[in-house]
Amino acid sequence: MNQFTDWDGSLGKSWSKEWRRTDRSFGGLTEHLLRKTRDFDFTRVLDVGCGAGELSLAIARGRAHVPVVGLDISPQLVYTAEQRGMNLSNASFELGDASRWVPPKGEEPNFLVSRHGVMFFPDPVAAFTHLRTISKPGAGLLFSCFRDPSENEMFTGLGSLLPQPETPPDPHAPGPLAFADPARVRSILSKAGWSALDFLPVDYAMVVGAGEDPVADAVEYFLSVGMAARAAAKMEEEARKDLMERLADFARSREFDGIVALRAAAWIVTGKHS
Repeated sequence: MNQFTDWDGSLGKSWSKEWRRTDRSFGGLTEHLLRKTRDFDFTRVLDVGCGAGELSLAIARGRAHVPVVGLDISPQLVYTAEQRGMNLSNASFELGDASRWVPPKGEEPNFLVSRHGVMFFPDPVAAFTHLRTISKPGAGLLFSCFRDPSENEMFTGLGSLLPQPETPPDPHAPGPLAFADPARVRSILSKAGWSALDFLPVDYAMVVGAGEDPVADAVEYFLSVGMAARAAAKMEEEARKDLMERLADFARSREFDGIVALRAAAWIVTGKHS
């Protein structure tokens, strides 16, 4: 699977169906990002890899005079975001590849934001160079990305339950962990012409299960999106049943006070158009 291009196919379809659980799981991180937006002055926003639109819509609700454009490569996610934002006149969503997309003349953004949407570029230096060229001079940059997998139970605890590849994956390949190394990300952004770079470590609880049966809710979520879902899709029935039991045990071990939550760790990266 190509982590980047498959967002316009099966990945986008599954994540668009799970937008409510995804919003819940990233809710704590979204709050950190929204607080960080207060450090910037801006009049036009581009949300890169907006997904189902939660961050775009939250910014648009908080700044009714500011146009916010959410951009994503998945038609299913763009459709979901459009439906969610149909009553917000200053929020709009477009289908496109952020490494190539060009805004209409006179509508260049002066604030670029993303919640975990920038780690999938095949050529990140070229992508961030392009994003700088289509933004106004002095534009601000704000995005989040996962920190080291050892700090994220999604990749350690959950990942340990899944079949392991014969050869270790390339840590820099496009995917959720491609920006875990801050030195690499700093190099990418500097080469692309972004300056005043800062990396803020943020820890948050990734809520993966709740409701009447939080364990069952978590297992259903695991089997709908992400690496467990991809692994389960390739399994025979017996192996899949065994995986479901192990996922339930894992979720049960992380259940507290009516929710299942995993430790999660992110970088919040900020920068400025040079």
